[in-house]
Amino acid sequence: MLYASGLEPFRKVCKLQGGNGHLFDQVMNESAGGMSRIAIAVDIREKDQQVVIQADLPGMELKDIDVHVENGYLTISGERKLEEEGGGNNDYWVERSYGRFSRTFQLPEMIDVANIGATYKNGVLEVTLPKLEAARLRSIAVQVH
Repeated sequence: MLYASGLEPFRKVCKLQGGNGHLFDQVMNESAGGMSRIAIAVDIREKDQQVVIQADLPGMELKDIDVHVENGYLTISGERKLEEEGGGNNDYWVERSYGRFSRTFQLPEMIDVANIGATYKNGVLEVTLPKLEAARLRSIAVQVH
């Protein structure tokens, strides 16, 4: 569960933001200095040995996605480009968002930053945040005398 062990700060931020799940995030268009039109949806799950962030990025190519860690923050950013078909612009209806996006998460101290990994498959980016050995859940056998 997200609110267990070292992820208590995530829980507090959810309460502050009305429980909407936008944890430590910024949806900013850095080039324009304003808000991006694209807000990527994420799920964050805590497992015994890691925390996993899954981000929906449908229709994007890997070359247009950037994941980086700096000073205790993980940032997922990129650009969803409008596909131009044919010679003219005959759009009848456009609801999907296009442009630059950025989403930043503050990492808990329990994360092993040196071993963070990411994969992208079927429009879903999965970032694996392994826990430091000291933060992992351990079972202790109780002996009866």
